Amino acid sequence: MKLPLIFLSMVLSGIGLALIFSATAPMGEAGRSFVIRQMTWCSLGLVLMAVFLLFDYRILERWALWIYIIVVAALIAVWAVGKVTAGSRRWIEIGMMRFQPSEFAKLAVVIILAKCFQNGAGKAGYRWIEVAQGLMLAAVPMVLVLIQPDLGTAGVIFIIAVSVILFAVADKRILVWAGGVVLGLIPILLLVGDRLLLDYQRKRILTFLNPDSDPLGAGYHILQSQIAIGSGGILGKGFLKGTQNQLMFLPVKHTDFIFSILAEEWGFVGSFAVLLLFTIMFFMGLGVAGKARDSFGAILAFGCTAVLFWHVVINVAMVMGLLPVVGVPLIFLSYGGSSLLASFLAIAILVNVSMRRFSY
Repeated sequence: MKLPLIFLSMVLSGIGLALIFSATAPMGEAGRSFVIRQMTWCSLGLVLMAVFLLFDYRILERWALWIYIIVVAALIAVWAVGKVTAGSRRWIEIGMMRFQPSEFAKLAVVIILAKCFQNGAGKAGYRWIEVAQGLMLAAVPMVLVLIQPDLGTAGVIFIIAVSVILFAVADKRILVWAGGVVLGLIPILLLVGDRLLLDYQRKRILTFLNPDSDPLGAGYHILQSQIAIGSGGILGKGFLKGTQNQLMFLPVKHTDFIFSILAEEWGFVGSFAVLLLFTIMFFMGLGVAGKARDSFGAILAFGCTAVLFWHVVINVAMVMGLLPVVGVPLIFLSYGGSSLLASFLAIAILVNVSMRRFSY
């Protein structure tokens, strides 16, 4: 599992660079800086992966609480001194560099939950109070991300946490209890939704339900994305030849809507091939979890796979109009240093667990 996972991450990163080049080509000289920065982040991600593989993944168990505390502190710092961009306070600037702590919060939640649930995982030995404690650990970064505001990332953290806990517990009684809680929260969230959601978040949901209601406003992103995806056909229009892309009809195309560029220029065949690569990666991740030497490694590997899986599912569903636009990037393909580094770290953890499955 070691080399194939690394190879897949590098191939997907290469595809991402090509798509970012195409998406930013209409910007001229300014667009090249996006590709150069993404290449820099790719190189740094590979270096971090190589360094992490020198250590046994069990080091994460010893440092789990400190990793969690540092990430929570970074999220608090974002709320206090973070840079506001597009109406959201999500980034911390250090000199010339800027990073987004919420991207690393997903991995921090996986690590702390793996530590909490490693003893007796799969033996139906957990009580509902322990599951509630796990959810509370996830709730802290989730709430801090929610107030930035970043509804999409907060939702991803919640989904990842629930996935990890369900995998760790593997008890029908707990599954029923957790399902009941989720179902019970739905009417409550609906009742207080007007107070919880900001105006733009409410508009995104209404636009998702009926994008034609505001085709030049809130519904513009979804409609232009659907046009791009549909116009690609079977084989696509060709590299750098997508009209929605090159004529600048598609907003934020190098980040959240990079899959729309893929579908327009590479068509159904290209899109299917990329999704197939992702699917292979997910199955490899599950294979690592199934063969891990201990419960901590198994939960850790499953959690990292869940992080990668949910990003792909949510982003692709979002750009196709199957989910509201919530600003979730497509791993390895979307432009963004924090997302790319977090994705490489997730792969590094999977490879590390796979490398040491026979070590004792």
